[in-house]
Amino acid sequence: MACETSIKEKLGLVQVYTGNGKGKTTAALGLSFRAAGRGLRVAMVQFMKPEEGYGEQVSAGSLENFEIYPMGMSPLVGREPAPEDIRAAEEALSKARELMYSGCYDLIVMDEVNVAMGWGILRTEDVLEMLGGRPENVEVVLTGRYAPDKVIEYADLVTEMVCVKHPFDKGIGARKGIES
Repeated sequence: MACETSIKEKLGLVQVYTGNGKGKTTAALGLSFRAAGRGLRVAMVQFMKPEEGYGEQVSAGSLENFEIYPMGMSPLVGREPAPEDIRAAEEALSKARELMYSGCYDLIVMDEVNVAMGWGILRTEDVLEMLGGRPENVEVVLTGRYAPDKVIEYADLVTEMVCVKHPFDKGIGARKGIES
């Protein structure tokens, strides 16, 4: 599907989805699905998720103009970042930069990049420098808990997801098709 030029002319904002509530990646995926449906070219770089067949990784293959690049290591819950985690995050940032500057994409989602910055795996300054030099009509979404104050200040839209209640509190873990 071709995209109307007028749609692309209005792109170029930076959106942040952060907070301790569920739904940050899901919101970014909904936005991506909407954009792809309007003919925009979308790429999502996953900073903290390996290629393990998450539902969104499977579904992206069925959309002509939506690509996902899972570039994370095993989840960091309960452990300190290892050198491999830092290397993977730096490679993901490099991939996001390549896609963002390629002229091939209208929307770039940097999934869980806020976590990488919040945990000190990536330097906030490096992410902001990349955002500052991006092409004029490329929309960018940054997801994940711990969005740094400098990123929140830089962004055009910031949504904070707040956890009021979660099934995890009842011992219900991630379910395929819902959380993964």
